[in-house]
Amino acid sequence: MSTTTNYPSATPQNQPPKKDYKNLVIGLLAAGFLGTWGYLLWNNNKQEQVQTQQQSQISKVTDEKGQLQKNFDDALVRLDSLTGTNNKLTASVNEKDGQVANLKKQIRGLLSKNKLTKAEEEKAQSLIKELNDKVSGLEQQVAQLTSDNQQLTADKQQLTQDKDKLTNDLTTSTTQNQALSKQVDIASTLNASNITITPMHEKKDGQDKETTTARRVNKLIIGFDVSNRIAQSGPADVYVCITGPDGKPISVPALGSGTFTTRDDGDKIFTAKVPVDFEAGKVKSVQFAWKQNSEFVKGNYKIEIYHNGFKIGEGTRELKKGGIFG
Repeated sequence: MSTTTNYPSATPQNQPPKKDYKNLVIGLLAAGFLGTWGYLLWNNNKQEQVQTQQQSQISKVTDEKGQLQKNFDDALVRLDSLTGTNNKLTASVNEKDGQVANLKKQIRGLLSKNKLTKAEEEKAQSLIKELNDKVSGLEQQVAQLTSDNQQLTADKQQLTQDKDKLTNDLTTSTTQNQALSKQVDIASTLNASNITITPMHEKKDGQDKETTTARRVNKLIIGFDVSNRIAQSGPADVYVCITGPDGKPISVPALGSGTFTTRDDGDKIFTAKVPVDFEAGKVKSVQFAWKQNSEFVKGNYKIEIYHNGFKIGEGTRELKKGGIFG
């Protein structure tokens, strides 16, 4: 018996199954996402490689420019160290100052750029090399000037030593010559011998009579011989000093008396200066008369003879008091 009802049956009926696109969509989306992610990773890696290459190129350019700058700075340091060496080198630098200034200007102009082309880099290298060549030339001048200066210093030291030696030799020679001259001077002093002192009475008729009575004596005749084996011929002054009985030197300026300097006793009063025309190798006899403007008194009269500051002889003569018939 069949039963008919309007309610749906719980028993599934035979229908064709529906297609499920969900997994497909999810798979497609996953594939697309993975593709996009892979592309992003690839693109990011590519950009990193490009950036790395750019950084490498920038670093290379920077390093090359930095090396150029360092080479330029080194050349300037070398140049600055030479300019104060000495005046002669400074003058040489000044002569080349226009060339050096032009080189530095060109190099600074190139190095001021952020990026150098290959041609500019080569130009900078060439200019720096030219600057270094000029500095090297200056360094050679420094070396030569230093060598010359050392030689001049050595020559100066040698000349100073030679001068000192010559000065010492001259001083020694001068001292020896002075000593020798002094010896010769002393040795050339005349010797006096055969000293005579004769009191005389000069009469009105001009006749002389020897006397020892003081009140009758009106002049003393003094005589002596002089000689010397090495003294040269020529005029010589001999000083005669007369000391009276009172111990005082007899000096009459009106008659030519004065003072002279002795070697041992300083200044001394002389009574008379007697010129002698001496002949080398011969004995010269000298005689002169001493008249004074006062009376002779009794007592001893001392006669001293000097030449060349030395006393060369002396003698004494006594004048007596006369008797009733004296």
